[in-house]
Amino acid sequence: MKNNVVGWFEIPVSNMDRAIKFYATVFGFELQREQMGPLDMAWFPSIENAPGSGGSLVHHEAAYKPSADGVLLYFTAHSGDLSNELSRVEAAGGKVLLEKRLITEEIGYMGLFLDSEGNRIAMHSRE
Repeated sequence: MKNNVVGWFEIPVSNMDRAIKFYATVFGFELQREQMGPLDMAWFPSIENAPGSGGSLVHHEAAYKPSADGVLLYFTAHSGDLSNELSRVEAAGGKVLLEKRLITEEIGYMGLFLDSEGNRIAMHSRE
């Protein structure tokens, strides 16, 4: 296998402005907003040929619906300690569902939150 299994992800949103503000506040980076036909998208920053996958927020009234059920997406905490990003979730309009918790010493830590749109999202860090 030459590539990671995931090539792209899309997080459904109901209110793009609110969602962009939420993710920018929690993770501390800017998203690039693009209108692609009927899709209103905001792309997360990505580094070409780096491990991981690129993705976006996406709004389309008929085709995308935020959900706390189903697929669980893990973001890497770029601060190195997910406690930093998780500490900004509630002030940004989300809800922490699971505080930082050790998975195993080899894997690291995880935490869960609901974003401003009601999607259940996870974070991972080694520390």
